[in-house]
Parts: sequence; structure tokens; C-alpha cells
Amino acid sequence: MTASRRLTRDFYARPVLTVARECIGKVLVHRTADGIAAGRIVEVEAYRGPLDLAAHSSRGLTRRTAAMYGPPGHAYVYLLYGISWAINLVTTAEGHPHAVLIRAIEPLRGLALMAWRRHKPLDSRELTNGPGKLTNALAITGADYGRDLCGGRLYLEHSDLPVGRIGRSPRINVDYAGHWASKPWRFYERGNRYVSVKPRD
Repeated sequence: MTASRRLTRDFYARPVLTVARECIGKVLVHRTADGIAAGRIVEVEAYRGPLDLAAHSSRGLTRRTAAMYGPPGHAYVYLLYGISWAINLVTTAEGHPHAVLIRAIEPLRGLALMAWRRHKPLDSRELTNGPGKLTNALAITGADYGRDLCGGRLYLEHSDLPVGRIGRSPRINVDYAGHWASKPWRFYERGNRYVSVKPRD
């Protein structure tokens, strides 16, 4: 894949809801010493802190959230429930802690490597149908915190594959966030078997 297929900083330097919706169908790629693994993004959630009480940045600038306050086009990686990593794409502009959580991908390249990492069959939807599962499959860890998504190791690229109808719903597991929990800021490709939670619509 040539560098020209990679998304540039301009893609991320836009309103988070725009970036979130347009992430559907893009390809998340991670190059490691073991090889390349990549998957087509089929589900995301947008977080628009610090006002958004579902966002980590609602607690302000901390050591944990520093990457979200930085320039767009970097990775905000955090430990999910203390057991697995989750990757977010920092968007918008420096000082505006907005990010897109990647919730699910459809495996495209490096399937054998992903299956080995996940201890799952090649055709299992369990390979990448959740934020912690996909980072495990792609070997994304806390070492990728703050990584430049416009570099050559961890990045998004364009895909020529068609994108199905895009659905919207409230975000998952953010009931603690008051009225912010009802915001329809989850985007997903309808009918894709790798979407993490069956849509209610």
C-alpha cells in the first residue's frame, strides 16, 4: 500500500462527528515486527469533551488525557476495564479534547496473525468485534499512546470497498453520563457481522 493511500492530518482536523461518520469504511493498519494486520472500520463512537460527560476529557487535562488535548491525528490509547486496550483517534484541533473510539473492524489483512493473537478461528466474528478485541488482534497497546497516525506504523488508509448503509445510535455503556448518554454518536455499518452490539433499529 502506497503512502498516498494513508489519511493525512486534514482528515482528523475536522469536527469529531464528521470524522466519526467518515471513519466507517476506512482501514486501520498496524505494522509490527510480526507483520501487518489491518481491518476495515465498521463501528465507532464520537466523544466531544470536556462538556461531554461520557468523555474521559470531561475530567479535564490530566496525564491520562493529555493526548486528547494535543494536535489531531494522534492516538489516544487507554486501558479498558483494566484488562484490554482501546484506541481513539484524536480529532478537531489542539486544545479541543475530541476523539473517535474505534469499536469494531472487519479483518482485511494479516488474518492468520490476528487469529493467532486472539486464539480464534480465522472466520470468527470474535476476532475484532469489540474495542478490546481489535486492539488485541492488531497488537495495539499502551506503547501506542500518542502515536502519530500520519506516520508509517499505525495509521488509517482509504479503501475502494463499498460502504453499506450507515446507522446511528446512542453510545454503549455510558449510562453514567446523564443526558449525554442519549446522544446518537455511535456510527456503524448496517448488516456487518463484526459490529459489536446488535443495533436496536
